[in-house]
Amino acid sequence: MSQPVQPPNPPQQPYGGQPTDGNPYAGQQQPGTPYPGQPAGAPTGNPFAGQQPGQFGGGMPFAPAAPARNNIGLGVLTALGTAIVAAILYGVIAGSIEREVGYAAVGVGFLVGFAASKVGGANPLVAVVSAAFSLGAVFLGQLVGMSMILADGLGVGFSEVFFDHFGDLLNVWKHEADFMTYLFLALGPIAAFGGAKRAG
Repeated sequence: MSQPVQPPNPPQQPYGGQPTDGNPYAGQQQPGTPYPGQPAGAPTGNPFAGQQPGQFGGGMPFAPAAPARNNIGLGVLTALGTAIVAAILYGVIAGSIEREVGYAAVGVGFLVGFAASKVGGANPLVAVVSAAFSLGAVFLGQLVGMSMILADGLGVGFSEVFFDHFGDLLNVWKHEADFMTYLFLALGPIAAFGGAKRAG
């Protein structure tokens, strides 16, 4: 013979007493309170009234600090180091293929300006110094490339041409310089300003 099964959850009594006229919540609200079961004398209305959006506890909203990136000295040092490395690479490329490449001169300037501004910040002085170092880097790269070509043609070492006969090297550069040589010199600083702007 089977036993009657009890429902799993017996009906719960409503808050604070018996239903009144079929409404389980009737009679539970205290006078002066907006919600049933709230004690008398509790504050009424919106407890968050008067606060602005984004505020918590009435204070000012949190604003993240701007990244500190305005170190001119470090930017100048970065420009100098990048210019030296870029000049050597530019010279090696020019000496290896025995001619200059305009894209390489642009790359030198862009790299110097970008690196310096990334480290030193968007300060106009960093951009100007980057342009000056880029001009020097392209010029130094031209001398390195010319030294490689002369050393190969004369059958001597690179250091002998570049260091022992630097004055003669400058005279050869002046004699061989043409419109493209000066154009590449101008491209470096222009690209440095572009790189600095891109980094800022």
